[in-house]
Parts: sequence; C-alpha cells; structure tokens
Amino acid sequence: MVRSSVAASSVLGVIIAGGQSRRFNHANSEKNSHRDKFLLPFGETTLLGHIIDRARQQLPEVILNINGDQRRVTSYGLDVIPDDEADTGPLGGILAGLKEAGARGYSHIVTFSGDCPFFPDDYGDRLLQAGREIAVACTGEKPHPVMGLFAVSLQDDLGAYLAAGERRVMVWVRRHPHEKVVWDEKTPDPFFNINRPGDLAQAEGYLS
Repeated sequence: MVRSSVAASSVLGVIIAGGQSRRFNHANSEKNSHRDKFLLPFGETTLLGHIIDRARQQLPEVILNINGDQRRVTSYGLDVIPDDEADTGPLGGILAGLKEAGARGYSHIVTFSGDCPFFPDDYGDRLLQAGREIAVACTGEKPHPVMGLFAVSLQDDLGAYLAAGERRVMVWVRRHPHEKVVWDEKTPDPFFNINRPGDLAQAEGYLS
C-alpha cells in the first residue's frame, strides 16, 4: 500500500517546553536557583528563540506549550497553551497540542522539544512524508519520541492513557502503527538535547 504524505498546511507545529527543568536545576551549582532552561542565553538569542526561529522555517504555524506564568514568554509572539493537568510529562504537552490543533482544524501536529536546538532542516518534511498516525524521529537506533508527528485523532486515546497514570512516551507510541524516521548519527547528534548545564555549554560550542 502506498502512503500519502501529510500536507504542511494541515499540520500545527507545537514547541513542547512544559517541563520544570528538574534535571537542569538539580545540576545547577547555584543553590536555591530555579531557571527555565529554555529562556537561557543561546547564541544571539535564547534557547527558545533559537528553536522558534528554526521551527518557523519548517511549518506555517507554530505555537508554544509551557506551564506557569505565560507573561515570561510574551515577547516571543507565539500563542501559548498549558497542559490540561500538571505532572503529565511531555505527553501532557502533546495532548494539549493535539486538542488545540483539532480546535483549529488541523489533522496533525509536529512537535519540537524545547531543549533540542539542532533538529535537521528536513525534520518537518521527512516526518510529513511518513504519512502515518505517528512518526518518530530517530538517530540510528535511538528514538526521540518528543520529536515527532502525531494525528489529532489520537487525542482521546492519549487522554485515556494519561488518566490511567501512564507517562512513558514510547510505550504509548508502540500501542499504535508508527514509523521511525531515521537520521544518520553524527556530531553533534541532530537531536542533541540539553538536560544539564554542561549540555548547554557543549551546545554553545557546537553552535559556534
């Protein structure tokens, strides 16, 4: 069976940045200091600004998923959506994105992790060409399930999965037909993600 690709005009881009940066702040040497890692300086902007610039080159419309005070991201000019429920992990952001996309008449979302600054220039195109309910980006054999294509029709199933107390992204993905879209391994990994302060310093080195 030949699969048809998903049209970019039917896809909403969603930047998933709703986490609490626990690992980043746990490793932070400044005691009693909590920082949104996506708002830290990165190149000529911030990590979030860098990701927004790259995402906008790939899809016509992009929104932002964060939790907490939305005023801290007002200057970026994106529509902002929170998770429906707290402590649901990345899947909570994906579900919020699916619901928002459905309300706007989109059939799919493409997600961009808020700590992954080097996603490839053909990231969106290759996911759309997969033409599946779910397509997940991979580097070699390693999946990056927060970087993927997801059909709006999955929102009820995902909502039930979260309501049952489940949080593991790949466990949910494997419940459905999906495609792994593979990029070659290289340095830096095209899906290098920033979890700790040392990762941010390393990413700055790659950027320069």
